[in-house]
Amino acid sequence: MALLVRVLVSEGVILWCRPPGLRRNRISISQWVPVCSRLLLVSHTQGQWGRALSGTSQLSSTKDSPQPVEKVGAFTKIIEAMGFTGPLKYSKWKIKIAALRMYTSCVEKTDFEEFFRRCQMPDTFNSWFLITLLHVWMCLVRMKQEGRSGKYMCRIIVHFMWEDVEQRGRIMGVNSYILKKNMMLMTNNFYVAILGYDEGVLSDDRGLAAALWRTFFNQKCEDPRQLELLVEYVRKQIQYLDSMNGEDLLLTGEVSWRPLVEKNPQSILKPHSPTYNDEGL
Repeated sequence: MALLVRVLVSEGVILWCRPPGLRRNRISISQWVPVCSRLLLVSHTQGQWGRALSGTSQLSSTKDSPQPVEKVGAFTKIIEAMGFTGPLKYSKWKIKIAALRMYTSCVEKTDFEEFFRRCQMPDTFNSWFLITLLHVWMCLVRMKQEGRSGKYMCRIIVHFMWEDVEQRGRIMGVNSYILKKNMMLMTNNFYVAILGYDEGVLSDDRGLAAALWRTFFNQKCEDPRQLELLVEYVRKQIQYLDSMNGEDLLLTGEVSWRPLVEKNPQSILKPHSPTYNDEGL
C-alpha cells in the first residue's frame, strides 16, 4: 500500500505518493521520482552518481530545537477559515516590505553568471527562472519556520515573484497570449519543483540530487560533479539561512547568499544581525 505524505505548498495540500516497496535508506536517483513524472531510469550511471555524491557533506537542513507552537485564538481561526488573514505578529505592510526585499535578494544578490558557467546552462529566461526558483524555495523553507507571520510572508514572496516574471516577459516583448500560456506552465512547474525540493531536502543527498536533476537540470545533466556542487550549495545555504535570526528576517527581509564555490570553507560563519530602525526599515 502506497505511503501518502502530505506536503503543504502555499495554501493547498498536495498528496505525494511513493511507490510501494521502496526504503528510504536504499533510494537511488532513478527510484526517487514522483509517480506521475514518467521519468526514464538512469540506473546505468548509478555507480558514478553515488561515488560523486558520497563525498558531499551532510549538512543539517532543519533546526535541531523544536519550534514553539504559535497559539491562535478562536476568532483568528474563524476568519482564516473564511479565507482572510488574521492578526499577525507584525503589521502586514512591514512584512510585505520585508518580503519584497527578500525576493529582491534572490534576483540581485545571486551570481547568475557563475551558475550559467559552472552548471553549463544557457543564458536564457528559463535558466534565470530555474535559478531564481531555487533561491525563492530556500527562502520559503526558512520563513515557514516563523509561524503564521512567516507563512504570510511566503505568500507575498511568491506573489512578487510572479509579478516580476510577468513584467520581465512583457519587457522581452513576448506575446500576451504566449506569455499567459507560459505563465500557466511555469506555475505548474513551480509547485512540482517546490514539492520535489521539499522531499529532497528532507532526504539524503541522493534524494536531493534526484530532485535537482529533475527540475533544475531538466533531466539533462550528464556530469555528476555539477549535481554534487549544487547539492552541497543547497545544504550549506539552508544551514546558513537557519543561522539567521527569524525576527530580523521578518522585519528586514535581508538575505545574503554564500558563493556557489567556497574559496575558504571555514568562512561559513554565523551572519551578523542586520540593522534597522524602530519602524523595521
